[in-house]
Amino acid sequence: MSTQEELPYDVYQDRCPTRLVLDRLADKWALLILDRLKDGPVRFNSLKRDIMRITPKVLSETLRKLERDGLIARAVFATVPVTVEYSLSPLGDTLTDTVSALAHWAERNMDAVLAAQAAYDAAITAAAIPTPGLHRLR
Repeated sequence: MSTQEELPYDVYQDRCPTRLVLDRLADKWALLILDRLKDGPVRFNSLKRDIMRITPKVLSETLRKLERDGLIARAVFATVPVTVEYSLSPLGDTLTDTVSALAHWAERNMDAVLAAQAAYDAAITAAAIPTPGLHRLR
């Protein structure tokens, strides 16, 4: 008997539809939107203000994709002008802890990532500079 639960989908298979969902969740804008919605419904303009540098077009496209995937819900209110609010769906709510952990992991570990990048770049630069008197075999 296998210790791993048998699932109808396998993310390691190239044609598995789960890859599309992973692609959506790996998008920085989707993660930021989902994390922002964890505290309750938010209007479009508030999302646009809170998530700096996201364009209205990208915000609209990402919201539409997340809604299509069943991760967020869109509520339209008949006001003048029309009010639209976005909130997590029950399915999207199951991602709250995971999304928050990933988004805020980046904040907590950014100094370590920057240090690793600098060390890597320095090592690559040092390896690329030929040492005088040393001939490389080709």
